[in-house]
Amino acid sequence: MNVVCIGAGYVGSVTAAAFAAIGHTVTIVDVDPVKVEAIRRGESPIFEPGLQELIRAVSGSRLFAEDDYRRAEDADAVFICVGTPSGADHTADLTYVKEAALRIGERLNAGRYTVIAIKSTVPVGTSELVAAMLEEVSGLRRGREFEVVSNPEFLREGYAVADVFRPDRIVIGTASDRAEAVMRTLYEPLLAGRLDGVPGLPASAAPVTKTPVWHRTDPASSELIKYASNAFLAVKISYINEIARLCDALGANVKEVAAGMGLDERIGSKFLQASSGWSGSCFPKDTAELLATSRKYGSELKLVAAAVEANADMHLYCVRKVQARLKAMPGRRIGVLGLTFKANTDDARQTQASVILRRLAAMGCRIQAHDPQGMPMFRKMNPDLPVQYAGHPMEAVKGADALILLTDWASYLEMDWRHAAKAMRSKRPYVLDTRNALPGAKLREWGWDYEGLGIP
Repeated sequence: MNVVCIGAGYVGSVTAAAFAAIGHTVTIVDVDPVKVEAIRRGESPIFEPGLQELIRAVSGSRLFAEDDYRRAEDADAVFICVGTPSGADHTADLTYVKEAALRIGERLNAGRYTVIAIKSTVPVGTSELVAAMLEEVSGLRRGREFEVVSNPEFLREGYAVADVFRPDRIVIGTASDRAEAVMRTLYEPLLAGRLDGVPGLPASAAPVTKTPVWHRTDPASSELIKYASNAFLAVKISYINEIARLCDALGANVKEVAAGMGLDERIGSKFLQASSGWSGSCFPKDTAELLATSRKYGSELKLVAAAVEANADMHLYCVRKVQARLKAMPGRRIGVLGLTFKANTDDARQTQASVILRRLAAMGCRIQAHDPQGMPMFRKMNPDLPVQYAGHPMEAVKGADALILLTDWASYLEMDWRHAAKAMRSKRPYVLDTRNALPGAKLREWGWDYEGLGIP
């Protein structure tokens, strides 16, 4: 089939490359010439493990990139994968979605049936809005020459390539059997688990142990599923973080508590890892938008509101832990390892690091930070933060009064911590492990004053 994906970001580039790999002809459309040229050269426009190899395997043969919408004229399906940032009132800003709809409408072909699938995370009612815009711009009729469906994405940054080939479920929001048939044809290789011979397929995406659930529903429910899912995960993380704080007070071990909880099939072990709080480009935005919508319609989600409040305090709880060790903070040098919201991504939007570093800077601390992939974006997103960016992890460690591990990159876990202890200013250097990822007992043997979250 002929497919067009609008947007070469984290969702669009992965989705387009995967559809090309399973046999479709796909064109990525993006206004950024740097991203377009990167894809044409067979390079990934973003950092995502496995994506570079996948794009290289299909670029120029089944995957193409353009800066205009002309390929939409011959498309069987057009996927809208553009950003939906939060507005000043915390509701989704649909500027890019509307722009995409207008440009698609100008190219719709009366001689063929086209399905426009919205993968962007959008509020309930967006499918209807896009359909109305397409009818107005194209002069064509929904249900005859085109149809709009909701098809939310559930990709995890850092694991997106594996997730796109091994989804738990594929959600389709439509009242049209014809549109559903087009979507089923597009996804058929994934539904059948036929990935043998797929070019560029990473080992993490195979073998397929179970086929995804095909879940067809109405557009409104489909649009809400993504928000409800992310908000639920945020609530779960906030809950275990509050348990970690209680463990600190009681002398219990949150890792043992989480392990015991996770053995209950009704709870499960995923998203029960204590941390400095959830952050990134999805959870903060999606919870804020869902909460704003619930209040707008007089149905406030009080659990989500509590999770947001608890999460904000968790960021500051980590700062209070450091302050409790160092006492007076002005002039203290703080080393920070990790600026992205999690490992294996370069995404530094709305991270816990931005909150924690901002508070440390306000307390008069001098900050030296490192991240393997996220420093360029973090610097761009936080131009006013007085941070000394280190070219190597040891540069962030050297001469520091305290060290904070914010992101559990493998390179940090494998670091020479004995040598790092000697590079710190204190004879008994302090490290706060906000991921409980380091071997605390070993670090203590090597001279560290080690502290985790909820670890006695």
